[in-house]
Amino acid sequence: MIQMAGVQFDEETTKAIVDVVKSGQIAQGPRVEEFEKAFAAYIGTKYAVTVNSGTAALHVALIAAGIGPGDEVITPSFSFIATANCCLFVGAKPVFADIDDKTFNISPAAIEKKITPKTRAVIIVDLYGQACEMDEITALCKKHNLVLIEDACQAHGAEYKGRKVGAFSIGCFSFYPTKNMTTGEGGMITTDDEEITRKSKLARQHGQSQRYVHDVLGYNFRMTDIAAALGLCQLKTLDAANARRIKNASVLTDTIKNIKGLVPPFTGPNRNHVFHQYTLKVTPEYKYSREDFQKKLFEKGVNTIIYYPTPIHQQRVYKDLGYNVTLPVTEALTKQVISLPVHPGVTDNDLQTICQAIKEISK
Repeated sequence: MIQMAGVQFDEETTKAIVDVVKSGQIAQGPRVEEFEKAFAAYIGTKYAVTVNSGTAALHVALIAAGIGPGDEVITPSFSFIATANCCLFVGAKPVFADIDDKTFNISPAAIEKKITPKTRAVIIVDLYGQACEMDEITALCKKHNLVLIEDACQAHGAEYKGRKVGAFSIGCFSFYPTKNMTTGEGGMITTDDEEITRKSKLARQHGQSQRYVHDVLGYNFRMTDIAAALGLCQLKTLDAANARRIKNASVLTDTIKNIKGLVPPFTGPNRNHVFHQYTLKVTPEYKYSREDFQKKLFEKGVNTIIYYPTPIHQQRVYKDLGYNVTLPVTEALTKQVISLPVHPGVTDNDLQTICQAIKEISK
């Protein structure tokens, strides 16, 4: 079975982890600081702050930006639920805006329609590894004096006009095992703002400004040196891994683009899509339903996943909070999207198997 994700470690990675264990400095220490500096340099920001998950990165970013009770935060519903939940964590209200039918990313026009006097921030999502319309969104946030937080948890190394995602305002990354790079579990906040950095470091470590001196309410969101050692090794190979994802995606697209009813991923202009997921649309014109297409691929040894079958605003937790919003594009896409294996572990033989399976099913 060709799986949707595959983590690959080399001997250098194993040695780096073992060296940390042997050093006895396992908790947050010198490897964490080294990883922060290396990741900031890679993204192109002055600062980077490690945390223990992508969810924690989003949570801390909101705290550092001063978002709290009574504030509204505009965000897409077509994402993993953590994007919206982090707003609830700080007492703010997530306000859902619709997305673009081609890129699957939040629509700048939809953002503007949702702005009210209570709006304080916008969380965009670089979904599946593709940057949002950053020129329009940054201009919109500047016009309305809104904090911009970039959920780049799926987009390590993606670019917009040559600038890496996470460098436009406050960036948030996840290092979960299925991401383009991993630390096992972990996250990162990137920014050029010294005050955001200071507040983020306070929030991740019990509000502690110095040992046993606690200035504000904080949390235990620290990354370990073991995770940071893994992250440093993964960062070295990220560009090569992304290049393989892009190559794999191009092969899949060459097969899918001429099949009626199957729509391959669209890459917007001026963007470097790093294909955290290769997500196509199974439209009503296709000979099978999405579910039948998925079943037939599985029978031919190809695993697939639907990201995401239920949008956030239709999840029970949000219905119980009184959410009753209609997002036509989001709701239509949840019934059409399906993701194929595209990770660096997908070999040329695997690609041939996937493409042949799609051709046979689509005859």
